[in-house]
Amino acid sequence: MSAYAELAVTTNFSFLRGASKAEELVLRAKELGLKALGIADRNSVAGVVRAHAMAKVIGFKIAVGARLVFSDGTPDILAYPEDREAWGRLTRLLTVGKDRAEKGDCILGLPDILEEAQGLNLIVMPPCRIDAEALIQVLRRLKDASSRRSVWLAANLLYRGDDHRRLAKLRDVAGGALVPLIAVNDVLYHVPERRPLQDVVTCIREHRTLEEAGTLLETNAERHLKSPEEMARIFGEASKAIEQTTRFLKRCKFSLDELKPHYPSEFRHGYETALEALRALTKAGARRRYPHGVPRPVWKTLAKELGVIEELKCAAYFLTVHDIVRYSESQGILCQGRGSAANSLVCYCLGITAVSPERANGGLFFERFMSVERREPPDIDVDFEHERREEVIQHVYDRYKRRHTALTATVISYRTRSAIRDVGKVFGLSKDVLDVLTSSVWGWSMDGVTAEQARRAGLDASDPRLNQTLALSKELLEFPRHLSQHVGGFVISETRLDEIVPIENAAMEKRTVIEWDKDDLDTLEILKVDVLGLGMLSCLRRGFELIARHYGLRCTLDSVPEGEEAVYNMLSRADSIGVFQVESRAQMSMLPRLRPEKFYDLVIEVAIVRPGPIQGDMVHPYLRRREGIDKVEIPSPDPRFGHKDELRNILGRTLGVPLFQEQAMQIAMVAAEFSAVEASKLRRSMATFRRTGEVRLFRKRFVERMCERGYPRKFVEDCFRQIEGFGEYGFPESHAASFALLVYISAWIKCHYPDVFVAALLNSQPMGFYAPSQLVRDAQEHGVEVRPADINLSGWDCSLERTPAPQGRLHPRHESMAADIQTTHALRLGLRQIDGFSEDWARLIESSRGRGFDSVRDLWLRTGLPPKALKTLAHADAFNSLGLSRRDALWAVKALQRAGDKDDLPLFAQAAMPELEPDAHLPPMPPGEQVIEDYRHLHLSLKAHPVSFLRADLHARGIVRHDLLPSIKPGNRVTVAGLVLVRQRPGEGKAIFLTLEDETAIANTIIWPRKFEQYRPVVMGSRLVSVSGVLQNEKGVIHIVADHFEDLTFLLGRLSEHGARLDPALPPDATRLPPVSRQRHPRSGDALVTMLKEGRGVEELAAVAAQTSQETSQVMPKGRNFH
Repeated sequence: MSAYAELAVTTNFSFLRGASKAEELVLRAKELGLKALGIADRNSVAGVVRAHAMAKVIGFKIAVGARLVFSDGTPDILAYPEDREAWGRLTRLLTVGKDRAEKGDCILGLPDILEEAQGLNLIVMPPCRIDAEALIQVLRRLKDASSRRSVWLAANLLYRGDDHRRLAKLRDVAGGALVPLIAVNDVLYHVPERRPLQDVVTCIREHRTLEEAGTLLETNAERHLKSPEEMARIFGEASKAIEQTTRFLKRCKFSLDELKPHYPSEFRHGYETALEALRALTKAGARRRYPHGVPRPVWKTLAKELGVIEELKCAAYFLTVHDIVRYSESQGILCQGRGSAANSLVCYCLGITAVSPERANGGLFFERFMSVERREPPDIDVDFEHERREEVIQHVYDRYKRRHTALTATVISYRTRSAIRDVGKVFGLSKDVLDVLTSSVWGWSMDGVTAEQARRAGLDASDPRLNQTLALSKELLEFPRHLSQHVGGFVISETRLDEIVPIENAAMEKRTVIEWDKDDLDTLEILKVDVLGLGMLSCLRRGFELIARHYGLRCTLDSVPEGEEAVYNMLSRADSIGVFQVESRAQMSMLPRLRPEKFYDLVIEVAIVRPGPIQGDMVHPYLRRREGIDKVEIPSPDPRFGHKDELRNILGRTLGVPLFQEQAMQIAMVAAEFSAVEASKLRRSMATFRRTGEVRLFRKRFVERMCERGYPRKFVEDCFRQIEGFGEYGFPESHAASFALLVYISAWIKCHYPDVFVAALLNSQPMGFYAPSQLVRDAQEHGVEVRPADINLSGWDCSLERTPAPQGRLHPRHESMAADIQTTHALRLGLRQIDGFSEDWARLIESSRGRGFDSVRDLWLRTGLPPKALKTLAHADAFNSLGLSRRDALWAVKALQRAGDKDDLPLFAQAAMPELEPDAHLPPMPPGEQVIEDYRHLHLSLKAHPVSFLRADLHARGIVRHDLLPSIKPGNRVTVAGLVLVRQRPGEGKAIFLTLEDETAIANTIIWPRKFEQYRPVVMGSRLVSVSGVLQNEKGVIHIVADHFEDLTFLLGRLSEHGARLDPALPPDATRLPPVSRQRHPRSGDALVTMLKEGRGVEELAAVAAQTSQETSQVMPKGRNFH
């Protein structure tokens, strides 16, 4: 039996064309006994690395290439490089085609492949209808342009009953062009069962339903991988076409392992080699970092690290990163390295990282970063201020040139919500049905939607179209939709980068991106530099500037006083709204139990509330040991095999529980006697656990080796289970340490200067867990007076105003901070808080204001602001300094438009013209409507809280104010209600946190999964909700364990003018009545009076009330969802 290699394989990286993953295809090919597989995606090599990685794991051969699709009518051509040089020509060809096109497209013509054909093995794919003469001409031109015997004609059968005739015709064409015929099955999926999904992705791509798709769909399910025996049977009369597949394969000698970019070598600073330059810069940096003398152990460690860097020949990489950081510092842009690089003293001395490794954990684990044994490239991540990161990105492009650097790709994959929507459209489901299905999906869920969830949402679970949508959307999960740009991962090469990987235009102007993501680069050991954006760095820079301007204190990341007891006390009370990394409900629940007292406690706090430790069951064992409930017991090996404290040296600082990836590697190396290479593979398998489950391959080796050395089997198995948890995202210790520094600094600013803290946060939005309304409220509770946005007093940014005596009042919860808070300023909200108001408009106001504006007309004439801007300011109640209420200001703006606006002649524009209408005596806007308008235009209100207007109604329902919860005995049942602020589901943890806010305080609830599923539509859809359950109070952290929910969103309608007149007994169903038109003639008067005059009844009044209620509820915050 002849061997057979399938050379025409399309993966799902031919976006919305292939219906199988590269890994599935490779595994299936080996299972079928194929000789090899050729991966050739449509004008792309985006999927080849995944196939390459899986092939190496299972010991299978693949050829990597691309399917070239042309815009000039040339048939598709499969191009496989013979060697490294030919690979460079292929990727350069794809880059040229992508450079001509919009993002995601590629424009190629036959002349392009003729120019780059040398060294490429080419298979021409004949179309369904064969034009023999035209096909022969293409084959001959390719033969003339390419290497000897490197062109084939594909025998691709259509399985339509005329394959015998088609095969004969193809033999004639091949004979006429003097090229061999080669068998292919033009594979789209690995097994025939994927045919339905293939139809679905075709419909998604073509924007058709299944009923409309017609001939766009494949006519059969034959385009799957077939065994050599099956292919030999099909091509019985053309057996030589089967034999040609192995001959073709022998010419494809190129492997992706040959790709190795070279980092720029020009940054030697006058030294002979990059290594000499790095040694000199490191020594100078060490003396700067240790001004009182560099300790001997530090010199020793630096020598060791520099030796590894020399061995791995990557000194130029460190100099490149140092150059980028140095540029950032020269421009006043805050930056800080993080990730495994924080294990490196070299990085610390170069100024790349900000936390000394000794401070992070009392010891170094440089091997997590890089080692000679595993010969892996280092990976340095650097955070920059998110608002100024683009300056750094463009510097990288300018410095290294665009054919030598580009951003890494990010694969945008299908998640539950997008899969349901796209598949549902294919099956013709209505928008309303899709909205219902997706409304209860949590964030970036990858779990799909079950039939039971659909039934609970009120849908007919027996509907076959709905069932197919649910089933096929699950199959579509994790399929790539398209490539996007990584948030900041750069690949930089001294040689041409487009001869390593194709480069294409990014969606953002002046950016280009390669076709591989960070996992692909890790697989190929290609170095990258992560130029990442971090909102907190922008916030801290603003905070430092405000402290310097208003308090005369110069602060940097290095100079903030360390170890202040007041800061740790504040965090221990879970007073952490706005504080970097520890402001989520899950983190705030942890803080009082952890009670941080020193920097390393913050390192643990940052790392422990992560999906990895939660899934690995590390959190509760650690807390019980920290609280003294459980004894810290760390087993020892049999004395014959190791020192009794070998594990204590690794796990002692985390009380015997492995919380960090470094510890997992150290345990593997010390206790299970893994080599550095094996330990690194274990670490990598943690990162890819969800996708491949590869970490389980190490289980037997890990468990058996530790047991053989005398460790108790239960301890070993528990330990490995915890390590498996890192597959759900766990932090390296060094990464947690870098973030812990920012936790402490942001907490220090909040502790001493809450006015500065809230101003910096608001000016850095969007970022963090909480909306501006919660940040303002928290500042007020810390004694900060907050003043409204105003045309005469506000700039674009929020600012601080000195007050003779502080007007704010410290909330009783924070009275212990009275001596620590040094605030002497009020916060003035900036015009940036006004929804729809542009920065350009605000800058116009600032530059034109002088001593202030004395009227709406004065503002208009001096700034030239358009009527829309003036109306926006009036809606935002920003004319208070002129003595104008919101309604008065709106009236003045409208009168101004009637007085002239664009119809004014320039000659009279500056004249003191009186308004054409006298001041109107407008009735005051009711307080409830004032608050609604504040939320509509500012997303917060300084006048009152919306729930305060509903208190009588809530009291009648037995609902408790949030500020009373501390006085209620734990274990009692309570009912609370409030606006939904945050929903958080940490990883796949069991608990779901729901944070509510009423006029008195925040309340936090815990929802267990069963209750969440029961009340999912209410939890996910309500804006005002009541929650009943049992109250828990553990060390001052109060939660309500919820068992019942009620959607009270309809009550928000009572805040408005019409809503205030509603009968309290009006049923909730009134909010679902169809809307009525609110358009009326200006002289019609009040809508309510008009309706009664015209004899319209209660039903229409209820409809108007319903519309008002719905409009009001839409203004209120809908809550933010977090994992």
